[in-house]
Amino acid sequence: MAQLTPQSPLYNFPLPEIEAWLKKMGCDQNPQELNCWYVKKGTWEAEITLDIEDICVSYLNAGADGSDIKRAFPYSLSRQDIEDAVFSGP
Repeated sequence: MAQLTPQSPLYNFPLPEIEAWLKKMGCDQNPQELNCWYVKKGTWEAEITLDIEDICVSYLNAGADGSDIKRAFPYSLSRQDIEDAVFSGP
């Protein structure tokens, strides 16, 4: 198998590597819902959910009216592209 790089599609990474990557990015795993993660970075916070076909991100209270901003990123994107999109904030 080819070596995985940040430019590899996220679906090529085994789940333990995805979880280690999220921890490295400062995310905390929900102990009751293991596919759900939480991250707080400076002025924003988000819930990240590892769904079947996408990584779903809800930036909490980030809308102009205080609503959540939701985005979904397919696993076919590279890990680096997802990292850049998710962790740049809402």
